[in-house]
Amino acid sequence: MGSLKAPDVSSHPIGCPHENGRRAIIMGIGKAVPSHEFQQKSFSDYYFEITSSNHMVDLKAKFAIICEKTMIEKRHFYMSNEMLRENPSITAYSSPSLTRRQELADVGVPELGAEAARKAISDWGKQASDITHLVASTSSSGSIPGADCELARILGLKPSTKRFMLYQTGCHGGCTALSLSKDLAENNPGARVLVVCSEVCTLSLRGPSALHIGDLVGQAILGDAAGAVVVGSCPAADEHPVFELVLTRQETVPGTEDALVSKLREEGILYSLHRDIPLHVSGAMERLVKPMQQETKVIESELGLREEKLAASRAVMRQYGNTRCSSVIMVMEEMRRRSEEHGLSTAGEGLEWGILAGYGPGITVEAILLHALPDKAIIK
Repeated sequence: MGSLKAPDVSSHPIGCPHENGRRAIIMGIGKAVPSHEFQQKSFSDYYFEITSSNHMVDLKAKFAIICEKTMIEKRHFYMSNEMLRENPSITAYSSPSLTRRQELADVGVPELGAEAARKAISDWGKQASDITHLVASTSSSGSIPGADCELARILGLKPSTKRFMLYQTGCHGGCTALSLSKDLAENNPGARVLVVCSEVCTLSLRGPSALHIGDLVGQAILGDAAGAVVVGSCPAADEHPVFELVLTRQETVPGTEDALVSKLREEGILYSLHRDIPLHVSGAMERLVKPMQQETKVIESELGLREEKLAASRAVMRQYGNTRCSSVIMVMEEMRRRSEEHGLSTAGEGLEWGILAGYGPGITVEAILLHALPDKAIIK
């Protein structure tokens, strides 16, 4: 496929409309987490007990160190303690359990996603019947009809709503969904796109194995959550713009096909992680950010990842763990919450420009240039 040329910023500077007058804007944000909360400081003891693995003394000690190094305080799971104890095939390391795992995901993904979607629609201030497009993303399921169809039913979306279902996009799936929503909003006059990213660990949670440390890392960091946004363009007087989706970029890092791998097997999803992932991602981010800076005339000092620009990301990781495709929406929601709490002028914690980024299997790295719009209530 060919690539689209970025808009000529000399005639369309940042802050001005898209060349057809319809730059995509986030108008509502919502999040949801399950009620079952697990403290990270005691999770290693719980995990080895629930999986009947306390005899693996050395591996348990290693897992405790991994949990501590994540700097996570707590995580939320769709599966309760009772649910895990009732399904020993799920807590075993390798046991045919795909049917039961999928049954749980079939309910959990749309249920959690609908909760986040309702909050985003309420935040937007309109009705579910005003939604024209639905983009749903998850790595936790694979059913047809999918979570998109069930979400539309639960939320009462119109039968004419155009649906797009993204499966197995991994941790960069949130950026993929937002990029798709940008294209839909900017090329369909009057479109209001509901994006729902929902993840539950039903396919990935399993017992430990000394032969698969990469999967053990996943057990230490993954959590369940859903995030949703409403995206449109040309906002009406009663709609409240939060972030402009200015530019999107994606790169698959050559030679990293085996660095971050997720495989669906009879026993669920198995993860493989390479120690050089941070190095690959940082290199790709540098290549993605530079053209964004050039095309938008934003100086490097404004987009530099200073400590305060990572505060919201770290807070989300600390409170919820890695929630995969919903993570980027969780971070935007956290930024806006902090901004409102401190009376700042934009939802970007008072800052105007930022980059939303995610990475996943491939290794695929996606970045979106965000323009945080002024909060009219604060300015007044």
